[in-house]
Amino acid sequence: SEETQNSPLEARLFNFPFVTGIFITANFITVTKNNLIDWEDVVMEIREYITEYLKDGKSVFIGEIHENTQQEVKHAAIASEFIPNTDTEKKIVEILEDYVRPAVEQDGGAIHVKNYNSEAGKLTVILRGSCSGCPSSSVTLKAGIQGLFDRMLPEVKEVVAEEL
Repeated sequence: SEETQNSPLEARLFNFPFVTGIFITANFITVTKNNLIDWEDVVMEIREYITEYLKDGKSVFIGEIHENTQQEVKHAAIASEFIPNTDTEKKIVEILEDYVRPAVEQDGGAIHVKNYNSEAGKLTVILRGSCSGCPSSSVTLKAGIQGLFDRMLPEVKEVVAEEL
């Protein structure tokens, strides 16, 4: 398709009939599948395919980055444009970088600060990859991330996610 024309790997992964989405970053590839098949039945096939593809030295992207990736880059740029100005904002970024991001990336996702409203104590984060739309992401957000801020930085009273 036009969306995958500049990503041969993405185009090939979409040839698997159960693949419904792909999220590629510099560190990982997240593949989303439909509910018609269990991961146990396909995970090794996908893993081996990607491994062999990369071992063969084939390109992940060619030419100009396609529109979806431009969206990813745009969203990453928006997220990275958050510049902490106060000590509280600097501490928020530090907590996310040190404690949250490694766990989220290990699960094939990405998290970025969108903004922090100091008056309300409301932190808005952007979730991408496997974390976006994942049923357990709200549990992770409320129990894990909110709990972390409750202990480490109580000024942050609420953490909400914006899924792009």
